[in-house]
Amino acid sequence: MRYTVELKPRASKDLRRIPREQGSRIADALEDLAEGLKGDVKRLTNSTPEYRLRVGDYRVLFEIEEERRIVVYRVRHRREAYRN
Repeated sequence: MRYTVELKPRASKDLRRIPREQGSRIADALEDLAEGLKGDVKRLTNSTPEYRLRVGDYRVLFEIEEERRIVVYRVRHRREAYRN
């Protein structure tokens, strides 16, 4: 099942600040995610957004919406990802 991936403006800004090598790994992981939720995906408890994708030391925080759409809200280093 194929999903479309939409990056919120804040997620795009986060990606621009990440070093190029890690950014390309995250882009590859997002392509795999669009192919059918492949990768280290975990549903979060008591949190919004509802899911996270682990890519090395970085976390991609996203939600799955209707019509097979993935909305990425943030891309953060693991030590900062779950802070409000």
